Amino acid sequence: MEMRGLMGGFYRISEWIMRLAVTNVLWAVCSIPFLFMVLSAVFFATDAATQTSMLIVAAVLAPFTLFPATAALFTLTRKWVMGEVDVPLLKTFFRGYKENYKQSLLGGLLYAALYTIIFVDFKVYWNQPSMQLISYLFVGFLFVLLVSMFNFFSMMVHYHMKTMQLIKNALLISIGRPFRSISTLIMACVVFYISLRFTFLFPFFTASIIGYISFWNFNIIYQKMQDQMEKQRAAAEQGDDASDGDAGPDDLVHVSGKK
Repeated sequence: MEMRGLMGGFYRISEWIMRLAVTNVLWAVCSIPFLFMVLSAVFFATDAATQTSMLIVAAVLAPFTLFPATAALFTLTRKWVMGEVDVPLLKTFFRGYKENYKQSLLGGLLYAALYTIIFVDFKVYWNQPSMQLISYLFVGFLFVLLVSMFNFFSMMVHYHMKTMQLIKNALLISIGRPFRSISTLIMACVVFYISLRFTFLFPFFTASIIGYISFWNFNIIYQKMQDQMEKQRAAAEQGDDASDGDAGPDDLVHVSGKK
């Protein structure tokens, strides 16, 4: 029997706390090699050279650990946003980890390369006083790449696409939907900032909350795109029969989604 009233509200809140915490812990455990190197670089590195070396190792480990774990996390947040809040956490997480491992690994390698290129270019221009203004352009590229990474994970768990298609479409959506991109980035930064103030959030809630927010924002974009496609298809069906041989909106609407 469903609980109602105040006790029902407390029960639902406790359920969400449990879902977010368990998912975040699973993500952290599967990302241990990457997180260990990052934390070591931040808290234990004695000089800049050692810190840089540790961060390079972390970047190398990210595609093999962080990206598959994040894909598994997004597998769960997708279920929640789509209304399937009672799915088994462990089974769904590790199924998402297994199913998306190869694609997340390839995407991780490409994103790691892009981040490296942007970081190197930023350092080159920053170290030249007459060219420092250009370095801020690469900061903008970094923000776009970060948002596109959120969209990449959202699309990976929602569509059947090749890796390069996912990255290309994630970048296009991030640029083509600037309001949603900025709102996703702002909300993620707010969650991260609050976590810096209350550090107990990092192992239990930070990643899962950011993942939920990211897919929730992506799903709004997806629904609007679907509505536009449906309107275009309806308009095309009412058009001249002579246009039947052309590629129609059905090519875009019927994208096979993951269940």
